[in-house]
Amino acid sequence: MTAPAVELRDVDVGFRGTPLLEGVTLKLEPRDYMAILGPNGGGKTTLLKVILGIVAPDRGSVQVFGKPPAQARGQVGYVPQHSRFDLDFPIRVLDVVLMGRLARRGIARRFSVEDRRVAREMLERVELLHRAEQQVGRLSGGELQRVLIARALAVEPRLLLLDEPAASLDERIGRSLWELLEDLSRDMAVVLVSHDIGAISRYVKSVACLNRRLYCHPSGELTAEILEETYGCPVDLLAHGHPHRVLGSHPGPPRPPHGGEEP
Repeated sequence: MTAPAVELRDVDVGFRGTPLLEGVTLKLEPRDYMAILGPNGGGKTTLLKVILGIVAPDRGSVQVFGKPPAQARGQVGYVPQHSRFDLDFPIRVLDVVLMGRLARRGIARRFSVEDRRVAREMLERVELLHRAEQQVGRLSGGELQRVLIARALAVEPRLLLLDEPAASLDERIGRSLWELLEDLSRDMAVVLVSHDIGAISRYVKSVACLNRRLYCHPSGELTAEILEETYGCPVDLLAHGHPHRVLGSHPGPPRPPHGGEEP
């Protein structure tokens, strides 16, 4: 029997006396495609770090493909929310993607012919092989995001985690990104987190809403009731112009301070 891609049971995480995750239970099967939605400071990035094994829970259990996260890192690709590097630095697109092979080879070893083959294959998969020899700073925002996904894919993962992957992209480029991730989910489990509740639901297989506590929904359908449960205030869903509108705060479940840091 195949182990779940991710299985969390009753996970609590706190940071400097502030609870960030409370009683989180989640089961993700291979080839699932899930969006985790919620407000800033609601624990989304912390949840990804728990799955990656970067943050240890205060309570509860975490398994990735039936193993502790630290033992499964070679099977997980990760695209962080902020990838900070000097776009003027003279590094090629191919070299950025090759960095994803370090998890398999280690820092001290030279890249092999196989490493370069895999890197080029992943660039082709995100439709950027023709940019392989170009300096990375010459890419558009959408192209750069695809390169970072190719870098994560170079691990040859069974699970791909993405933190706010379309935060700085316009709607047209963001739509093509969701379609790429939908295609990738045919070969691996894909989990993305976002605070943008409008653009995602038509592509994913399931949705989980997170505001310290996690509420899983078996389909990608979003309703005002689901979102109000998460955001703690009334939500209007608009079908034209703007995909959603969150109204002013109302009494609701306790939340971390707005803009509060996550570990």
